[in-house]
Amino acid sequence: MVTSEIRLLKNLRAFSRYCILFGILTSLIFLALGGLPIGWQVVLALVALTVGIPHGAVDHIISVPKFASGRMALFLIGYLSVVGIAIWAILSANLLGFQLIVLMSAIHFGIGDAAFISELDTRQRNKSKFPKLPYIIASGFTPVIIPLSNSESAAALNEVNPILVNWAGSIAPLLFSGMVTISLASIIWMLVKKRHQEAIDLSLLLVLALVAPPLVAFAFYFGFWHALRHTGRLSLEIQTSTKLHELGRPMAALGRAIWAGVPALFIVIAFTVVLGLVQGFEFGQDLLWYLLVVIWALTVPHMALTLRLDIKALRSSSPKNSVLP
Repeated sequence: MVTSEIRLLKNLRAFSRYCILFGILTSLIFLALGGLPIGWQVVLALVALTVGIPHGAVDHIISVPKFASGRMALFLIGYLSVVGIAIWAILSANLLGFQLIVLMSAIHFGIGDAAFISELDTRQRNKSKFPKLPYIIASGFTPVIIPLSNSESAAALNEVNPILVNWAGSIAPLLFSGMVTISLASIIWMLVKKRHQEAIDLSLLLVLALVAPPLVAFAFYFGFWHALRHTGRLSLEIQTSTKLHELGRPMAALGRAIWAGVPALFIVIAFTVVLGLVQGFEFGQDLLWYLLVVIWALTVPHMALTLRLDIKALRSSSPKNSVLP
């Protein structure tokens, strides 16, 4: 079973790297040709959001698997109530809601990515100390802050919602330069600690954030890095997937984890369209904004529920039960 889990996690790590590398090369090619039209960037972002939706749709299975049907119903009502309140809050205060989601997402991404590494470390019995805190900061904030504070961010955010264009105000250049510095320092730290694989991961994320248009950077990171690695971790927890790992079938285990979240994909898309129609949106123009709002709202309970799983993974690879380097 452990061999199957290691093989899956290592394959997902390699595949997510290839996806990011492809995004970097594609961005450089289009940069040489004059840039990727904003319309295509929006399409890529929509595809990435769609691909990433299932990864957060099985929280009830891994977080509260032993709930009786009545308690599960109450749990789902509470879960959806939080989502509903979050949607209302974001639509009522676009700018503040966006700023809070940026912070929450960066923290969630960083902790989740570090937990993925910790899961692999534990199974491989890696004795090399993993500097978790700098990795969490760099891996979570690099793909979020840098694309949103660079010189191309205004055009991208204008396509999402014009109110968000000046989300960082006058400190945007400081955020950009500060995050690049932190990312570079974290890469050097990983090299000093002989965590070469983590240095490669952070380097790829930094280069993608620097060379790809904001929506493209988001598309490749969210759909083919964060969601992919998180789904791999889900296969270690979902009972039907763990049974397949016991049989030495890692890809089948991953497929079962993906399939568990597929129904939510159609529910989220249908709900987004209905919400947009109620709000009077134009399908082609406002779909990205409303889909983002729904996914951001889902992130609130998703982040809270997966935090327990993340902390367990982070502690399992640290004899001192600490996330500090």
